[in-house]
Amino acid sequence: MKTYFGVDYHKKYSHGTIMNEKGIILKQGKFSNNKQCIEKFLGDFMGNGCCSVLEATRNWTVVHDILEELTEDVTLAHPLKVRAIAEAKIKTDKIDSTILAHLLRCDLVPSAHVSSPKARITKNLLRHRMFLVRLQTMVKNRIHVLLDRHPRLRPQKSANRFFSQIGIAELKKIRLPKHDRCILYSEISLLEHLQAQIKQANRWLIGVGEKDKRVKRLLTIPGIGRTIALLLVSEIDDIERFHSDRKLHAYAGLVPSTHSSAGRTFHGRIIKTGNKYIRWAMIEAVCPAIRCDTGLNNYFQRLSYRKGVNQAKVCTARRLLTIVYKVLKEKREYRYMA
Repeated sequence: MKTYFGVDYHKKYSHGTIMNEKGIILKQGKFSNNKQCIEKFLGDFMGNGCCSVLEATRNWTVVHDILEELTEDVTLAHPLKVRAIAEAKIKTDKIDSTILAHLLRCDLVPSAHVSSPKARITKNLLRHRMFLVRLQTMVKNRIHVLLDRHPRLRPQKSANRFFSQIGIAELKKIRLPKHDRCILYSEISLLEHLQAQIKQANRWLIGVGEKDKRVKRLLTIPGIGRTIALLLVSEIDDIERFHSDRKLHAYAGLVPSTHSSAGRTFHGRIIKTGNKYIRWAMIEAVCPAIRCDTGLNNYFQRLSYRKGVNQAKVCTARRLLTIVYKVLKEKREYRYMA
């Protein structure tokens, strides 16, 4: 007899509901998030005929990988699309696990993509590096703000040399007032530590994706370097799961919000509910891309005049993502106008 196992996953424990094909609850309760406790909870239901489902919440891989071993099939539910849970007025662990089991029984679970264990490792390394780069940018901006308070003492250097080894050495020699000098030294110390950590993260990524043809093809696109190419390959994974470039745009959260009523349609800001890592990568790639590709530059300048720089940047990022889609889908290199 086929059974359905709904799991409401939490950090320290999970709540499970097992039901049969008729929707009759056979077992309910909570258990710790380890293989022994899950085996004990499943008991005779473990193995053939038992399908399981859990939401893609924080660190879902912990329980997902265990369920892959203990149950016949595992479905990862998209948390934003499981509206029955999100909109419930009475929300408990027992109710959530029961609803998940019912949705699985009726084949109504909106599933989320599950990356392979190898892809997850690369993804985690790249996300860690991205986090460090964001922190580095924040520290650099704080140093700029601090120096702007003393315009006469601010060194006149180009942006790419301001935080080089020579540039940092000159920053340390600036004679600022006592309190600002203490803050500056603290910021510089933090910046140097972050730079060292980013170099370490780069060393971890040496050799990753060298034999991947998808990475080599993405490197032919202007504005996309090795790190962004690796990030796109790991985050997109299988391009075949996107039926069109518009689906990929929506997945990345690079489409405008839309409100349509009574024959009138309004478009607002981008939705920002998709993959924030792909969205960040494409926005970052815009500036170097428009410096290299004449077609993209003309497109950006035309939109800047009509809609402003920020909207033009988002639109250009969306066009770049279309290029990424076609390169991966058609398995070919990109040729741009220099």
